[in-house]
Amino acid sequence: MSDLNATAAALLGLLHDGPATGGELVAAAEERFGTFFSVTRSQVYRELPALHKEGYVRLGKQGPRSSQQYVITAAGKKAFKGWLTSDSGPDHLRSPLILRVVNAGVLTPKQRANLFDAAKETYSAELNDARAAVRAATDPVEKAVAEFGQAHARAALKLVDALSSS
Repeated sequence: MSDLNATAAALLGLLHDGPATGGELVAAAEERFGTFFSVTRSQVYRELPALHKEGYVRLGKQGPRSSQQYVITAAGKKAFKGWLTSDSGPDHLRSPLILRVVNAGVLTPKQRANLFDAAKETYSAELNDARAAVRAATDPVEKAVAEFGQAHARAALKLVDALSSS
């Protein structure tokens, strides 16, 4: 396995598209990875100095309001390709909403019903967004990722339905 963590690898992958500031990387991650891999602002700003220290990125142009561009280096490209070709290990899904749903037994019936209703609303919206993404996809990888998003939202809705009817 590579010494890069998945967040660092995600940032290096985004920097293959060109120099970017931390804020631009957060926005690009949301756009490219959608709901299947979240990258928070705090993670980005924690990883960028570490990537710089390792020599995987260099500082680019200083932007407005002290924003700093980062540029991937040859070492960063090599590390990223190493990460891509290494064994990925187990895939872990982290969903605070699902964690709440599966632990809803400690709530009152009304609280549980509210939680399940909110979960259904959230995952129904995700399913609709994923359907739209499948229709809009122009490339096979983009379409496959959107279809994965559909399957995930359907599975979450099935879990919530099963738990809310028990």
